[in-house]
Amino acid sequence: MLVIGSAQAMNILISIVRVKVLAVLLGPSGVGLLSIYSSLKDVVQQTAGLGMGSSGVREIASSRGEEVTLNRVRRVLFAAHLVQGALAVLAVWLLRAPLATWLFGDAARSTEVGLLGVAILLSLLGAAQTALLQGMRRIVDLGRVTVLGAFFGTLVGLAAVWQQGESGLIWFVLAQPLAAVLIALHYTRRLPKPTAARLSLEETWEIWKPMAKLGFAFMLGGIATAVTLLVVRGRISQELGLDAAGHFAAAWAITMTYVGFLLGAMVADYYPRLTEVIHDQAAAVRLMNDQAQLSLAIGGPVLLLLIGMAHWVINLLYSADFETAVALLQWQTVGNVFKLAASAMSFGIVASGRSGFHIIAQLSFNIIYLSLVWLLLPVTGLLITAIAFVSGYIFYFIVVFLLVKRLIGFRWQALSLYLLGLHAGLAVALLALALMAPFAAAVASPLLAGATGFFGLRVVLVKIGPKGRLASRLAFFYTRIGWPIQYNP
Repeated sequence: MLVIGSAQAMNILISIVRVKVLAVLLGPSGVGLLSIYSSLKDVVQQTAGLGMGSSGVREIASSRGEEVTLNRVRRVLFAAHLVQGALAVLAVWLLRAPLATWLFGDAARSTEVGLLGVAILLSLLGAAQTALLQGMRRIVDLGRVTVLGAFFGTLVGLAAVWQQGESGLIWFVLAQPLAAVLIALHYTRRLPKPTAARLSLEETWEIWKPMAKLGFAFMLGGIATAVTLLVVRGRISQELGLDAAGHFAAAWAITMTYVGFLLGAMVADYYPRLTEVIHDQAAAVRLMNDQAQLSLAIGGPVLLLLIGMAHWVINLLYSADFETAVALLQWQTVGNVFKLAASAMSFGIVASGRSGFHIIAQLSFNIIYLSLVWLLLPVTGLLITAIAFVSGYIFYFIVVFLLVKRLIGFRWQALSLYLLGLHAGLAVALLALALMAPFAAAVASPLLAGATGFFGLRVVLVKIGPKGRLASRLAFFYTRIGWPIQYNP
């Protein structure tokens, strides 16, 4: 988790530069346009991918040590993403005019919409490569792909926007997956080449079918979120204009980015480990609690800091033109406390391969979120998107807990509940303070983040054990202040 977490942190720094430059060059309307392009790409990518990136990781992780099976899965995984991506390119290009009309009210941007198909193909090819690295537990290589892909994709994309302005956004979208797939290919080519003979169509079908069956559930879950986001962005654009879509996109991007580094670490390291022990209920429950505790201990203080400092964060990462996004970000950050805790549990459903449960879990958030936004946006304005975010993730947390309790007998450890209650309670209190007295919240949030971070660091040290010079020095510090760490044998 440390390696991929560091990679995600670097990715965040690159993202800071990326969104700042885009905000300065294009303003809220440009950011809103980019968000609509990205949402459409995500919807089609989720559909075309059939969730086989996630199911492929599970198959590769469970096939480690069985060379013949592993080689067959590798071949089918790449071929499937290539064929499905090519079909997506064709479909998007043929439907470019009606899609542009639906999203923007006319077909003026139909060429740009059609080119999104190429970005989808590249993204799927990259997903096949990263699934292989992840399933093989090549965590260091996966971290390098994450950082280098983001860095070079950002350089090329920003150069296009600098030269062409808003018209360069489509090349910005294309540059990201192109860089990622080229760099991922560099690392996957270092792996032992598949030695199995070429597969017949019947053999390919027999391997593809179970991956696609499980992946279909992942696809439905992912596409539910992608479609929800696309519909919400389209409704905001139609009801309130592209500037409002830009404000929403700014808050959403920060929300996803700064929680994403923890969720990315879960996907890269925690998910394969959980898959390996999922049939041992006691071990799985213990690992899920450990992950929830680490996520809340590391991420909780950052979320508290973000609530109080939201005004400065928005101005730093975007500009003063995005002031409307501040309240959205504060509300969404409260929702992210529940999202972090629920995500540690939700991977138990994925690792178990229970597709129906996964669909139920994903739909639980999207139904609540989309219903509230669709009904109340014309009445309450943009703030309902953030209130709906909090409501959706509280409901999601409850549903996921009930599902994993039934599936593997999951139960919360006392420390997990304490960390959740601590950060959720402080987040709600800070939000209320920020709405009434923003300056007081800005003063209180660093103090609370520091205090919870001090406690959270001790939790992390207990979990990772006395490994490395830094961990040993930190453990010695806690001993010196009279709070020694008792490591589990």
